[in-house]
Amino acid sequence: MNDRFQYDALVDDALRSVVRRVLTQVAEKGLPGSHHFYISFRSTDPGVQLPDYLLAKYPEEMTIVLQHQYWDLIIGANHFEVTVSFNKQQERIKVPFAALSAFVDPSVRFGLQFDRKDKAGGTEKAEQPAAPTAALPPADKRPPLAAPSGSDATPEAGAAEAEAKPEDAASKVVKLDSFRKK
Repeated sequence: MNDRFQYDALVDDALRSVVRRVLTQVAEKGLPGSHHFYISFRSTDPGVQLPDYLLAKYPEEMTIVLQHQYWDLIIGANHFEVTVSFNKQQERIKVPFAALSAFVDPSVRFGLQFDRKDKAGGTEKAEQPAAPTAALPPADKRPPLAAPSGSDATPEAGAAEAEAKPEDAASKVVKLDSFRKK
């Protein structure tokens, strides 16, 4: 049967717009309360801009944490840009929303997982059953959490909190495959 409306692409776009709206609010007002985000994206997708050493370290997918040490968050119609700290070095990155693979706010146990944008657009090959995946990459592949500049918090304390919550965040991930006809 031919899906003329391409519902899967419409739902995927709607969920990406959730991320866009949340990041727009954060850019305007800052992160409220204990909210923080793990944002995973495919590092080699068109439009992704990363320093070469980060691309070499994360050749397929990368996860950034927006919590304490991020600056100049700018939201465009199709991308976001932000300066984040990697091992005490500030780097500017640009990520198209189409490159997103996951968005998690562990403080409220909310997460979204995205299919490849070209797959959602209907150019997919035979669909294979998706293996269960966690919303967050292993701790050794995540950038370290950093303390806010004027805070008594330590990076170790933030990292320990993040380590305790990945299972909780993954329990609320919405997989688009569950809504598709098989």
